[in-house]
Amino acid sequence: MDHAAIMQVLAGVPDPEIPVISVIDLGIVRGIEDGRVIITPTYSGCPATAAIEADVRAALDANGFREVMIETRLSPPWSTDWISEEGKAKLKAYGIAPPQQSDEVECPNCGSLDTREISRFGSTPCKAQWQCNACLEPFDRFKCH
Repeated sequence: MDHAAIMQVLAGVPDPEIPVISVIDLGIVRGIEDGRVIITPTYSGCPATAAIEADVRAALDANGFREVMIETRLSPPWSTDWISEEGKAKLKAYGIAPPQQSDEVECPNCGSLDTREISRFGSTPCKAQWQCNACLEPFDRFKCH
C-alpha cells in the first residue's frame, strides 16, 4: 500500500465547512495504519464527521484505493496543534483567524491586533465570533483546544 499516494489523494479532500483547507491540513487525517485511514473529527459531536468520512471514502475509491478502510478515533481528541502551518495560512487568507496561544488576536482582514471577542460561539462550534475595532469587520477565530 502506497501511503504517500493515499495522503496525496486525501490532500485534495476539502473540509466540508471550510472548503479552502484540506482534511490533511486541518489535521483530521491522523495517518494510515494497517490498511486504514485514521481520522479524528475536530470535536466528538462535529456534524461534519459523516460528510468528511463520505468525502474521504469517495476520494479513496475514485483513486483505486477501495480496499483501504476508514477508522474514526476520538482518542486522543483532535487538537488545533494538528493544523499545519500551510493550513493556518489558508484559514487566515479565507478570513478566519487561526488558533494561537495568545490573548492578542490578529484580524485576518487588516492585520490589526485591536480585536475583541463578540461571542464564544461562531459559525461552527469550533470557532468564536470576533470583531476588529480598526476595520470593524467581524470574523471567526478558531478556538484553541
